[in-house]
Amino acid sequence: MELFLISIVLIGLAFGGIAIKIWATKNGRFSGTCASQSPFLNKAGQSCGFCGKRPDQTECQKPTLN
Repeated sequence: MELFLISIVLIGLAFGGIAIKIWATKNGRFSGTCASQSPFLNKAGQSCGFCGKRPDQTECQKPTLN
């Protein structure tokens, strides 16, 4: 039972930390969330599958995401 309570508290702290980060960031958006934009994961320079942004671009290609 003690392990269950510790687990619940730690998961609650994790969710609280994420909520604070969303609240504190501008417009509630995380910067650089496309994993395909990481030079370690995207060695071929492919565009993002979600927004269409290439690694050399700074803005998403879908206007609704900006």
